[in-house]
Amino acid sequence: MSPEFVHEALPMRVVFRAGAATTAVAGETRRLGLRRVLVLSGRHGEDTARSVAASLGAVCAGVHPGAVMHVPVKVADEAVSVARELDADGLVAVGGGSAVGLGKAVALRTGLPLLAVPTTYSGSEMTPMWGLTEDGVKRTGRDRRVLPRSVVYDPELTLSMPPALSGTSGVNALAHAVEALYAPDATPVVSLMAEEGVRALAEALPRVVADPGGLDARGRALYGAWLCGACLGATTMGLHHKVAHVLGGAFDLPHSATHTVLLPYVLAFNAPAVPDATAALRRALATEDPARGLWELGGRLGAPRSLAEVGLPADGIGRVVDLVAAASYANPRPADADELRALLTKAYEGAPPAD
Repeated sequence: MSPEFVHEALPMRVVFRAGAATTAVAGETRRLGLRRVLVLSGRHGEDTARSVAASLGAVCAGVHPGAVMHVPVKVADEAVSVARELDADGLVAVGGGSAVGLGKAVALRTGLPLLAVPTTYSGSEMTPMWGLTEDGVKRTGRDRRVLPRSVVYDPELTLSMPPALSGTSGVNALAHAVEALYAPDATPVVSLMAEEGVRALAEALPRVVADPGGLDARGRALYGAWLCGACLGATTMGLHHKVAHVLGGAFDLPHSATHTVLLPYVLAFNAPAVPDATAALRRALATEDPARGLWELGGRLGAPRSLAEVGLPADGIGRVVDLVAAASYANPRPADADELRALLTKAYEGAPPAD
């Protein structure tokens, strides 16, 4: 029988080429009729953001380098105030997930159109999902207002990412595709994109870490991250993202490293319930055991191997279990409190995953 599904394509405009950050962004703002844009970034990526701002000329109303991890509400409030004070009519987020996340928070509050210029493999730029953290709790939602009108991918911007961050950022993107393969609203199109995205990243990331200046591998990884991000934007997040968001909001753990540690263990838990997704991952990763393959990939990339290593205190597992157990999320295999505790304990210790 033919599969039954509903596929809704998001209105994504993508410019993908080396050098596009300083040659294409101005054209994208003109296409949208923008006259006063606010460029957003974090402190780490401020130099790149100012280069993009310079390419905009008089269209740039200002640069606000205030983005930080997990988008605290106070940080979002400050950026909204800056946008209003400058009478901005558009936003350009330059950086990784934190910068794009801040751009989304401002777009959500103001309705201003957002353009994204990613410098990492986060994938957030391809989704209508936003996240805000307050009092140790990270809230997320979906809203078309936060979906960037244009995304400009420039592989040259990723050359400044250190090898360690390149590896975890790439696995973070890969996690989007893994969950998309078994999401309740997955479609054949999404599954094709997810498998190709996993394949591209798994092949490119070890080359990026071995030769950080290799533009070919950087471009291949960015291509994979784009596909994985698009998959995340088209589907519903499951247990992996729910646990990662709880860990980030409650303990301020590094975002991409937390995803990298967590993914093999959640996949090992879900694999028995998702044979088609597991088969796709076997093909993409060229291994019979995708969970073990992802764990070994993290090792080859020099990534952290345990939640203890990324900063989770031993007595924090119980709090995570309580927060995840109280939340609603889609997942192919239900997880009770004891199962969640066992999964998190394995991830805390960093031992090889097992079904």
